[in-house]
Amino acid sequence: MPRRSVLFSPGDRPELLRNAPTTGADTVVFDLEDAVAPERKTEAGAAVREALAALDTDCEVCVRVRPPGRGAAADLDAVLDGDARAGLDALVLPKAESADDVTDLADLAAERDADLPVLALVETAAGVLHAEAIAAAEPTAALVFGAEDLAADIGATRTEEGTEVLHAREHVVLAAAAAGVDAVDTLYTDFEDEAGLRADTEFALELGYDGKLAIHPSQVGPINETFTPDPDRVEWAERVLAARDEADAEGRGVFAVDGEMVDAPLVTQAERVLERARAAGVRE
Repeated sequence: MPRRSVLFSPGDRPELLRNAPTTGADTVVFDLEDAVAPERKTEAGAAVREALAALDTDCEVCVRVRPPGRGAAADLDAVLDGDARAGLDALVLPKAESADDVTDLADLAAERDADLPVLALVETAAGVLHAEAIAAAEPTAALVFGAEDLAADIGATRTEEGTEVLHAREHVVLAAAAAGVDAVDTLYTDFEDEAGLRADTEFALELGYDGKLAIHPSQVGPINETFTPDPDRVEWAERVLAARDEADAEGRGVFAVDGEMVDAPLVTQAERVLERARAAGVRE
């Protein structure tokens, strides 16, 4: 399943919870953490439970709970109840700072008879510094980079260029790649600026990310388009792999495609393009 677009919806907004799976997002996240005021947590838990029980969708459905020791148990009690359990595919862990944070959340779910993977939000200085261990934790299915919380944590000033978080942004995608899990890029806060969103998403793709957070349904389409290889790129990848297979059959270690010598890194790029295309449903 691709995670090109990961759309967050506040847990105390039932109408948004119902609409999120219809937006075309690959993954939707019902949020019980920052998007919900403390006095509305119980109400939000009930709304998310009701939404999960009524779901009929092909997209991945997650719930962002509070961290272990700070409300996760109560959130899990709310959403892992009755018919709601069947609608939940994964958990989102905010402010992950160690492998233990991930396993602790997975263990809490297991105590409630739910075996759920974890999408770990890396959004603090400690989280970035321990990203490799977080990614390598057995329950981790993806690292999600959170630039806004990270900037607040380290006292950085957010800029349009994003240089203040670039090192961390690159570090997270490296850690995810090393562990073989998905990397999901930070959100673009101005949901009315489609051109800015497309440029930022293109940059995330260039860095190696597999997808990007969305905070508004209008962001889903541009994000999905960016992370779906275009037909020319797919055809190039198919030519590279066909030439590779022909060269292997003839015992040749070197070959050319479109006048360009092809080596192992280009073959890997071609394989990744086709993997993305298959995940997006544009190639079998």
